[in-house]
Amino acid sequence: MMRNKKLIIALGAALVFGLIAAVSVSRYLTSAQAFTKNLSNVVVAKVEIPLGSRIIAEQLTVAQFPRNIIPEGAIMKIDDKLIGRVAVTTIAPREPLTESRLAPVGAAGGLSSVIPEGYRAMTVKVDDVVGISGFIQPGTLVDIVVVIDPPEQSTKQEKISKIVLQNIKVLANGQNLDKPKNDREAERVKAITLQVTPEQAEKLALATSEGKLQLVMRNFGDQNDERTPGANKTSLLSGERALPVPEPGLGTKVAASAAVVVRRARPRVMSLPREVTAAPKITAPPPAPPRPSIEVIEGMKKRSVDFP
Repeated sequence: MMRNKKLIIALGAALVFGLIAAVSVSRYLTSAQAFTKNLSNVVVAKVEIPLGSRIIAEQLTVAQFPRNIIPEGAIMKIDDKLIGRVAVTTIAPREPLTESRLAPVGAAGGLSSVIPEGYRAMTVKVDDVVGISGFIQPGTLVDIVVVIDPPEQSTKQEKISKIVLQNIKVLANGQNLDKPKNDREAERVKAITLQVTPEQAEKLALATSEGKLQLVMRNFGDQNDERTPGANKTSLLSGERALPVPEPGLGTKVAASAAVVVRRARPRVMSLPREVTAAPKITAPPPAPPRPSIEVIEGMKKRSVDFP
């Protein structure tokens, strides 16, 4: 009887655990099927695709992405419409290909494919000084300063330096459309290609022929419009206030007009009069002489009595 009871308990426990395992497997398979149904094929780069290059099939592969995180404009399959298109940005390995990263169908490769609509590409000659010792790379933002003689009708005949163009993007340095592998290494080139509007192209052409250009590199995150009056010999010799040196990167903007010159206050010296009358010295009165007294003993007590 005892054995039958233990056998029944063991069979019941095995049945319960079997039901739990079956339910768990069923739920896992259901969630796996639901997850699989939520995946879609997305074309990604198998290797790095350089800026301005035509895409070939060997550079591409297909990966599965959850539908809720697929980038907008992602390409779902590798076909003839994709092969041969031009990359307008550098595409890293495992990054998905999207329409925004590619030039329109039929666009030519190279520099023309990376110029935005409404802009032009214009090349200017540079040297080590103008090109900031070769540190200007594709994607860098620069301001253009020109040193030029004033117009003939101007009352001032001395040369003036002025920022004529601001926040200009560098499309290429030399024949390179993409940044080098190591941004810390300078690359000396003789020409820089800039992205300008038609109006800016006219100003840049005039500045190139009439004066001497200087490129000024700026932080990519600093795209503010800075209005300056220009500099001539008079303003150059007027001096400049010292400004605090900011930390690298973006920080608190320090304007020259808001600079505060800290001056140390001179210590004030109190001058004494030449003739100082000494104050009379006050002496304390001598102590009074002690009064005579006798010692009186009354029983067990003893006390002192002073005479008047």
